[in-house]
Amino acid sequence: MERKTAVVTAAEVSVALGKVKTVTSEEEKALRMRHGSRVELNAPLARAAGDNQELGDELLLIEMQLMRAMKAKNAPLPQRNASKDKILRALRKKK
Repeated sequence: MERKTAVVTAAEVSVALGKVKTVTSEEEKALRMRHGSRVELNAPLARAAGDNQELGDELLLIEMQLMRAMKAKNAPLPQRNASKDKILRALRKKK
């Protein structure tokens, strides 16, 4: 029995995944990792809501809340005031 082998390149995998619509996200990730294929930078993002407008609105609301929280987390911290710190240390020692 003779085994046939084929050489698959990363470019071929990218082209094939662009044409096929029945591959799950896990299968696509596995194929891309195995063959070193990259995702096109200008490719449209998949929509989890599909045609469901209510679900799309809910997901957009969640995304907006997460973005707001991330921006608040990355806000610069207020600068420390040396004289205020000195006064606080003295008051703590006084207790």
